[in-house]
Amino acid sequence: MKEPRFLYPGMAALALFPMMNHADAQGKSARPNIIFIMADDLGYGDIGCYGQKFIKTPNIDRMAREGIRFTNHYSGAPVSAPARCCLMTGKNLGHSYIRNNFEVKGDEYNQGQMPIPENTETVARMLKRAGYTTAIIGKWGLGSMASSGAPNKQGFDFFYGYNDQNHAHNHYPSFLWRNDKMEKLDNQVPTVHPKFDPKAVHDALEYKQYQGNDYSLDLMSDEALKFIEVNSKKPFFLYLTFVVPHKALQVPDESLEMYKGVFDEKPYIGGGGYTPHPRPYSAYAGMISRMDEKIGDVLQKLKELGLEKNTIVIFTSDNGPAGGGGTDSRFFNSSGGLRGSKSQVYEGGIREPFVVRWPGKIKPGTVTDSPFAHYDFMATVGEITGQKVTNTDGISYLPTLLGKTKKQMQHDHLYWEFGGQIAVRMGNLKGVKRVTRNANPVWEVYDLAADPTESKNVAEQHPEMAKKFDDIVAKRTPSHHAPWNFMTPAGQSN
Repeated sequence: MKEPRFLYPGMAALALFPMMNHADAQGKSARPNIIFIMADDLGYGDIGCYGQKFIKTPNIDRMAREGIRFTNHYSGAPVSAPARCCLMTGKNLGHSYIRNNFEVKGDEYNQGQMPIPENTETVARMLKRAGYTTAIIGKWGLGSMASSGAPNKQGFDFFYGYNDQNHAHNHYPSFLWRNDKMEKLDNQVPTVHPKFDPKAVHDALEYKQYQGNDYSLDLMSDEALKFIEVNSKKPFFLYLTFVVPHKALQVPDESLEMYKGVFDEKPYIGGGGYTPHPRPYSAYAGMISRMDEKIGDVLQKLKELGLEKNTIVIFTSDNGPAGGGGTDSRFFNSSGGLRGSKSQVYEGGIREPFVVRWPGKIKPGTVTDSPFAHYDFMATVGEITGQKVTNTDGISYLPTLLGKTKKQMQHDHLYWEFGGQIAVRMGNLKGVKRVTRNANPVWEVYDLAADPTESKNVAEQHPEMAKKFDDIVAKRTPSHHAPWNFMTPAGQSN
């Protein structure tokens, strides 16, 4: 690997000023550093502190013990691009600019997802106004490098990683982006979507063609540690978007060997659109555990720099587990017993692990069951940094973090629409309507307090809820992209 050609924001300034000890630097700043870590296709039940029995996640579990664990926290969407848009813009899917994945084809510089518009108000842009140095390291997915949605055009001082979601399927890519420059890597993996050959025998030797030398998770972790160190004397925002455990199943051998002999597993020979693997269960578990190790490195770096008490660290996922491609969500109980998975608005597709660590501010071992969503993040950091946030569907959960629950605002409702599905949560009652599957769709109603697995439709016991849900749907903003407007105000299909 060549030495990076890019100086991080703040690197030159650090060279010009005398060094001061970290305690002094921390004491002079009332604004905490913010690190938001997002996994990719990780289910509610894939983490130890949420009930996982097989996969080792000691560092995330430690964050929960030393901080707060949310049991009713939701993604803004059940797939990647709209989930990230909701997070970055503070909007739910009734108002979000991006409401589904939408691939834009082109060359390597122009390919990516539908871009968010120029001058979109993002969390990064808001924090820059508050004096933060901002970085995204990992997967972006909100516009190609040539588009208005490029991360450096949306408030981020530094970008390293994947711009395009399809590119991110390969954990041994031929290049990653460093801002708007391609940085070549020492990998020769031709494709992670090979043509399926049912007669092939995919043993460990054949699997080697899907391994390289530069594992993207490791590279992104290294960049994160550098960014933290270089910017340790002024407030920073790091959006660290790891791409595991999203398929393809690829992980360095040492992480695979962590689970040697643990599972009675058979080789995955392909057929699900992704690379085969001789030990798919071990690979899936190894990917998550390796991510957990890298999160541990981030926590250790904060400790070394004396930044622990002045840094908020959040961990979550973009949407529920995908299954397929060699992964086995049922075996791992990845959805934590919840109904549904990725691409669905049932709980398994949208309810996510969410833990926050802020030593000295959050009481260790706190658990909250209040419902929040990723689009609350903007309002929360706005309150933390003293900025008024108005054009948002979110509310600040800062009172909950600080244990001031009596001052905590509550959502009137949470809202999702996706691919012919609509969902609304009001209190403990949740409505789901599958618009495109029925000529005369009706609301299913579930009492999440009594039935978190959404196994019993209680619509007949709550006939008043249908109108309430429809009234909320009627207030959505029509999307600029016609196929995303799959309902009329009354909730019927167009």
